[in-house]
Amino acid sequence: MLLFFCKTIARLPLSWVHRLGAFFGWVSYLSDHKSNRIALENIKQSGLAASEAHAKQLVKTSRIEAGKAILETFFIWGNPTAKLLPLIQQVHGWQHITEAQAQGKGLIFLTPHLGCFEITSIYYGERAPITVLYRPPKLQWLSELVVKGRQKGKVEMAPANASGVKKLLQALKSGQAIGILPDQIPRQGEGEWADFFGKPAYTMGLASKLASKADAVIIMAFGERLPDGKGFNIHLTQVEDISTPALLNQAIERQVAQCPEQYLWQYNRFKQRRYAMHKLEKAQPGQAEP
Repeated sequence: MLLFFCKTIARLPLSWVHRLGAFFGWVSYLSDHKSNRIALENIKQSGLAASEAHAKQLVKTSRIEAGKAILETFFIWGNPTAKLLPLIQQVHGWQHITEAQAQGKGLIFLTPHLGCFEITSIYYGERAPITVLYRPPKLQWLSELVVKGRQKGKVEMAPANASGVKKLLQALKSGQAIGILPDQIPRQGEGEWADFFGKPAYTMGLASKLASKADAVIIMAFGERLPDGKGFNIHLTQVEDISTPALLNQAIERQVAQCPEQYLWQYNRFKQRRYAMHKLEKAQPGQAEP
């Protein structure tokens, strides 16, 4: 059923996909009050909204954009690269890539849950090898769909386990690129507490560790979704230092501030994992979140 849905969405023009996605996001906004509450709390915590009314408007807008993101994912997975590349209208910051390649350095692309994060690796993978970390779904057939949809051109997938991390490090040491979603909540024991928009969030340590082991150039990558299905603009920003999870979160904050309406605010970044909370309580007695 999902494979049929993916193929059906892939046949539509992107403008139709985004219209359907906007409708889906609007219905979700009207019905899923829990996600609205999480989004509103996160937006207020970020300080990016000028007022209460602005924060509530951002909730609605971001939920609609999230609906577009879901359907455009199936659109991207179901289409060949030749059909996707013409949708990219502009690329800002490509000079960071050419400079790194000229020096023979590897690249760490950090792509938060902002805009269309599927399109950035596809664009780069048409030009040079890139290994992208992903968390395999529990269902085997769904995992195969994800890998097949993302593995286009010179894009290789690496599962989020020991062998996958080894694959990432080998790619970096070979002067190639890797891609990571840096704002995913890590599994128990794989992260550290660091402030994200002024509130402790359990943050992955992998990106910081890889950066410390390889002399790589760090790039924040963001696929801006253009209105009316006109495609995407890719923004590439070099980051000087992510040696700690705190610095990593600061880089993500700056990226989100560029286009807050396209950030996945309903993603519960401040989710409290029991093991992680125990670590926070030991590090900061009496200061943990209730």
